Amino acid sequence: MNIVNDTIFALATAPGKAGVAVVRLSGPSVDKAAAFLFGALPEPRMAALRVLRDSDGVRLDQALVLYFPENNSFTGEEVLELHLHGSVAVVNRVLRVLGDLPDLRLAEAGEFTRRALENGCMDLAQVEGLADLIDAETEAQRRQALRVLSGDLGRVAERWRTDLIRAAALIEATIDFADEEVPVDVTPEVNALLEGVQADLSKEIAGVETAERIRTGFEVAIVGAPNVGKSTLLNALAGREAAITSEYAGTTRDVIEVRMDLAGLPVTLLDTAGLRETDDHVEGIGIERAKERASHADIRVFLIEQGEAPDFAPMSGDIVVAAKADTLESTKGAVSGKTGQGVSDLVEEITSCLSELAGRSGIATRERHRVAMQRADDGLNAAKSILALGPDHYDIAAEELRSAIRALDTIVGRIDVENLLDEIFSSFCIGK
Repeated sequence: MNIVNDTIFALATAPGKAGVAVVRLSGPSVDKAAAFLFGALPEPRMAALRVLRDSDGVRLDQALVLYFPENNSFTGEEVLELHLHGSVAVVNRVLRVLGDLPDLRLAEAGEFTRRALENGCMDLAQVEGLADLIDAETEAQRRQALRVLSGDLGRVAERWRTDLIRAAALIEATIDFADEEVPVDVTPEVNALLEGVQADLSKEIAGVETAERIRTGFEVAIVGAPNVGKSTLLNALAGREAAITSEYAGTTRDVIEVRMDLAGLPVTLLDTAGLRETDDHVEGIGIERAKERASHADIRVFLIEQGEAPDFAPMSGDIVVAAKADTLESTKGAVSGKTGQGVSDLVEEITSCLSELAGRSGIATRERHRVAMQRADDGLNAAKSILALGPDHYDIAAEELRSAIRALDTIVGRIDVENLLDEIFSSFCIGK
């Protein structure tokens, strides 16, 4: 991506026919573009109705325009927004006219947001939060993304950084005065600072896996013997015919996935092949896939014939229910995908288990964050061990602290992230 001092433009709303379409411009030639299209810029942040015209004076559209001055906009540059009628023809014509103007070019994917990062309006974690917010499909995803976008992770990382800089300063002061009598032993304060940061790091590291699940979706696998009703149950949970059902055993050969929203949590239900001994090579592959996928799911729902045991030992949080409740005298703990009996109770139990899991998530949401925090924690452990060796080793301890600080700096993009930027921004749409 070419970050230069030119002016970029793009459609900032979804393409296609709509009530309103927003075209955004950012850069030093915003005033020239405005002068060409409609005349003088309006007052900052004050919407004004203007007629847009092309080079021949032909009317393009009547638009609501908004101007944001430098240092008071999303990108940190001068920004102009053209709120057009959402006609495909109007948008295309305006974009063509802008493309013919000197010093203007169409923005690349994520370039507006990248300029906000380059100009210090956002940190890297906030950029990731914005990407997650754009992709959010459920309430839990929206809330989590907004926390990151609002800068919560950056503020926590900055607090850790401040404490570690204070600890490093205390150690280095001791090194500087090594030949003089230092009346105060700094190690208690240094250790207290390090332990405080480590306590926070441990909590956040533990919550990353759950936070990632909120981003990408929890998985709930339905497992059991062939013809026990797994596909019928999946269809009942999904509210549609997502899987083929048959009275013949072994119908399901591969893992079937259905995406759902349970109480604001993103959930993928997995219908797996029936678990049994088989000489059918293809069915055997399906059974192996079923076992592998089920082992990595967040929750397994074991659907069993009443009085029988699951095919393998359930783990903590798994759910065991009896199948074909419509054929049983005692329906306690049983479910029937055919009639819907017990399905609402099962959904409630799954939701409760997943909500408990989701409650363990922290502010950090990505594997990149976890790796950075783990590196910082490793550096702090090393620093504490070296401090215990005495003042002769304090210079090494100080270097370990600096290494931990650098690791935390990568979370918000202060250092060592250039190789990440193209990958991150490639997921953005053009107008962001």
